[in-house]
Amino acid sequence: MMGALEVYAKANQAAIISPFIVGGAMAPVTVAGTLTQVLAEVLAGVAYSQLVRPGAPVIFGAFVTSIDMNSGAPTFGTPEASHITYGAGQLARRMGLPYRSGGSFCGSKLPDAQAAYETANSLNMALLSGVNFMLHACGWLEGGLVSSYEKFVMDADQLGTLHHLAQGIIMDTNGQGMDAIREVGPGGHYLGCEHTQANFKSAFWRSDLFDYKPFETWAEEGSRDTMQLAAERVAKQLGDYQQPHLDEGTREALDAYVAQRKDSMPDAFV
Repeated sequence: MMGALEVYAKANQAAIISPFIVGGAMAPVTVAGTLTQVLAEVLAGVAYSQLVRPGAPVIFGAFVTSIDMNSGAPTFGTPEASHITYGAGQLARRMGLPYRSGGSFCGSKLPDAQAAYETANSLNMALLSGVNFMLHACGWLEGGLVSSYEKFVMDADQLGTLHHLAQGIIMDTNGQGMDAIREVGPGGHYLGCEHTQANFKSAFWRSDLFDYKPFETWAEEGSRDTMQLAAERVAKQLGDYQQPHLDEGTREALDAYVAQRKDSMPDAFV
């Protein structure tokens, strides 16, 4: 990684200085202790990049988890990781650096309730801590050891929520809706008022995945849970996929390069 950092810095390309720290294993078990080590490691990488090329762009990174003291496995979506990520965000802003962290982190082996809770905690933590550049935002299971198509589309859907939250509140004339309040008045409803008719398509974020139908309709359609809905969406997206056009000469050159590289490697790495 030092070699990669040197190459990027010499070319004046941004490098993400992102310590990977598991609290309790590679750093102290305390939040403040781990955060101190995160800062020290980031500053060491930033300083080295500036020795290679003064002014080379860098990004403050932090990938931090805690550890399950019973099994030794990393844990995700925990309050300690959130505290450290929030603190690292404050430090990044203090130094005037872009911030890389966050993702759809979870330790679950299936796209189940554990995965949903841990992922939601991780994604919201990233948004609220001021992350500018988020990697690993879709598909994570078992601490990133495996990926899931179904969880990928679940996570992608929920990123829409984060984008909507990040937009903030619109406070212009239309946003305040005073005309609607005057039109409806006491005792009325807003379903048919002019303001609602003009804004109903874009007023609320809408999931492309979740089921909001009444129970009877949901039951008639097969009582599908989120995993089933996600599997159906994956199948549709794969079925609808159209491969982008690629010049045939370019394709042949790429295939030849891949074949050449494979032939040059030991069988164990092919």
